[in-house]
Amino acid sequence: MSASTNGTGPGQHISFRLCKEVGPYCPVQATVLGYYPNLGVNAFLAAAFGLCMIGLVFTGIWKRTWGYSAALTAGCVLEFAGYIARILLHQNPWNSNAFQTQICAIILAPTLICISIYLTIKHITLSLNPDLSRFRPRLYPLIFVPADVSCLILQAIGGSLAASAGYDKPELLLNGDRVIIAGIALQCAVLGFFGVMCVDYYLRVKKWVANGEATPAALETWNDRKFRMFCYAVAGAYAGILIRCIYRIAEMAGGWGNPIMQDEPSFIVLEGFCIVIPVILLTAFPPGVLFPAMAEREAQRFRRKNKDGEQAKPKEPVVSGDETPQAEKTTPEALSV
Repeated sequence: MSASTNGTGPGQHISFRLCKEVGPYCPVQATVLGYYPNLGVNAFLAAAFGLCMIGLVFTGIWKRTWGYSAALTAGCVLEFAGYIARILLHQNPWNSNAFQTQICAIILAPTLICISIYLTIKHITLSLNPDLSRFRPRLYPLIFVPADVSCLILQAIGGSLAASAGYDKPELLLNGDRVIIAGIALQCAVLGFFGVMCVDYYLRVKKWVANGEATPAALETWNDRKFRMFCYAVAGAYAGILIRCIYRIAEMAGGWGNPIMQDEPSFIVLEGFCIVIPVILLTAFPPGVLFPAMAEREAQRFRRKNKDGEQAKPKEPVVSGDETPQAEKTTPEALSV
């Protein structure tokens, strides 16, 4: 990419790869984003993710929902870093380090947030009726988390390629774009399959309850207002992230610097708010408070791991909560996973 001067003398070609700040031959329109990121909105998003990060650390330690809270917190850290980078881009749109940070951080963060959502279906099926699930509850994390990590790896590779390409290696930038699209498309497919599994399980449980076959313990959970609030929060978070992923495919499909990518309002709504709202929902409606059974299982799982690490002698194998007889699922031992 280059620009040339006008005048009576020979044209002077200025390569944009030499640009360090906005000037007569380095206009903001020549950057990939093509605009000065809005300071107020990006500062608000950074603050929101920062506050959620603090809240998640607090509830994660308080209720010992280690796995769930760790994935969410990691996602918030990346989102926070990404929007801080956009604040730096407001000051200087040619800041290559800030540009690379916001590419990698904001693209990767939702994939980590998805991990916490994928963990919920296992505990929901254990608390209602594992037999109605298409898969054994313990298989859900084994299916969806590795699939999600695959999306993360693809997007990380694509983001690294794009970040290293800079402004003077268009082919490498294009290849990074394609790898990112593949990762986001795979993420959409995984999210879609997860949604189908959740809806299928919900309909089966609803029919089971309507037929009067539900156990008292399952009915208590099903009708519990706090449990429903948690499920609604997870469903809202899922919808927001799915919308964001669809937007990202459309945004990246046109290549770097395309009209969709250079439209900040659509980015703020379909990327920024479609992620910050899910994070706020998952932070404000934590499983440790609204779904204690899930919190207790996670806490026991980590206590058991720590205990196993301290003992050298072999222990009897622990039976997973979804492998116990149906009559025993309401006992304390059924909380083991």
